[in-house]
Amino acid sequence: MDNFLEDTTRFVNQAIKFVPISKGLANKITTCNSTYTVRFGVRLRGDIHTFEGWRSVHSEHMEPTKGGIRFDMATHADEVEALAALMSYKNAIINVPFGGSKGGLKINPHEWEEFEIEKITRRFAQELIKRDLISPSQNVPAPDIGTSSREMAWIADEYRKLKSTDINAAACVTGKPINKNGLPGREEATGRGIQFIAREFYKNTDLLEKFGLSKNLENKTLIVQGLGNVGYHASKFLTEDENVKLIGIAEYNGGIYNDNGINVEHAKKFFAKNKSFENYTKAKFIKDGALLFKKECDILIPAARENVITEKNAGSVKAKLIIEAANGPISYAANKILNKMNVFVIPDILANSGGVAVSYFEWVKNIRHIRFGRLEKRENALRYTTLIEAIESMTGKSMPEKYKRNFIDGVEEIDLIRSGLDDMMIDGFQEVKKAYMQNNKIPDFRTAAYKVAIEKIALSYDFIGL
Repeated sequence: MDNFLEDTTRFVNQAIKFVPISKGLANKITTCNSTYTVRFGVRLRGDIHTFEGWRSVHSEHMEPTKGGIRFDMATHADEVEALAALMSYKNAIINVPFGGSKGGLKINPHEWEEFEIEKITRRFAQELIKRDLISPSQNVPAPDIGTSSREMAWIADEYRKLKSTDINAAACVTGKPINKNGLPGREEATGRGIQFIAREFYKNTDLLEKFGLSKNLENKTLIVQGLGNVGYHASKFLTEDENVKLIGIAEYNGGIYNDNGINVEHAKKFFAKNKSFENYTKAKFIKDGALLFKKECDILIPAARENVITEKNAGSVKAKLIIEAANGPISYAANKILNKMNVFVIPDILANSGGVAVSYFEWVKNIRHIRFGRLEKRENALRYTTLIEAIESMTGKSMPEKYKRNFIDGVEEIDLIRSGLDDMMIDGFQEVKKAYMQNNKIPDFRTAAYKVAIEKIALSYDFIGL
């Protein structure tokens, strides 16, 4: 079976060959700084239940370190370390000034009532907080598989209780509910980032020609594996905003396929209600969702978890472009096969970095204690109103109402967040593309992405005299 941590290290080692750094510094960058294991008991259902969790810090070249907390029975220390490493690299690529971290709790959230999950989450948070593994200045978690804004609100509340004099307590986690110091656009951020990356990719004609791909994102066919938060939002934005045709959705217990197109909202509601796509009438049900990887499509987005495309099924993939919305969905061996097949892969450390980009915005907002656009919105509205009145006075004509309204209303916080996210995704993509196109010995876009990240981390270590 493919080992996620070993594969991540292999990808890094492959990229390090193209970075002129010492063997010692290379080893420092690839090695996880620390992994803390916690085992704690919680009295539930008349008995003491013991839970095991982890928090890994991969690199502290910048602080705080950043990375989500997942609640999942399949999580383990190696997985958490691999995910922490990916966080370091994705932060570096899109110029988020954080190090990499990750957390996991071995638990099936569906086996417990909400009040029980709250009690477990708060106890886990206590164990991490008292060791400074949750802190606005040192280590900032966010939601991941099995967690959401609900758990982040509980963790933030627990931190506030234990650190009552910390004026920046709200910044101890990101992905909080909007009414609890969260940020609009955070929940959609990773999926929105996938949209922006796909849009940017299809603007680069030199890459398209190199891989024999047709221009324009519009009307491309799409298959998504995993209809959770990321898969749903990526599908929604690509179909609604970019006119992409969603033809397949794969889930852990089966998938659906319709070459005439699938309405993602309708499919999402059906799956949420029935916990399965079986008996879905708007598309053909496929019992083994993994078979959808073999279907012809322009874009394949694995948006669930690691190692879903391995050397066993990589050769059957028919997609021309793969965008890794999940962390580590393609194994090292599978990646080599896809390269030989000339399949273009936009790697996880670039493609799904939208979540940490907007988490950074939320953290900044919490530190600043003021929402984005608060100071300038009314001043800008006044300036635009005056400008419109002057134009209308000079021309003797009225500006169309829809344009006038847009000018006067100005931008909302969500508009600024999306603009900032778009900018960071484009900059990250172009940096990686530059590294890829400048050296024909670099085998793929993934290696170029790791090269860019490693160079930035190495430079950061150099500046602090390491």
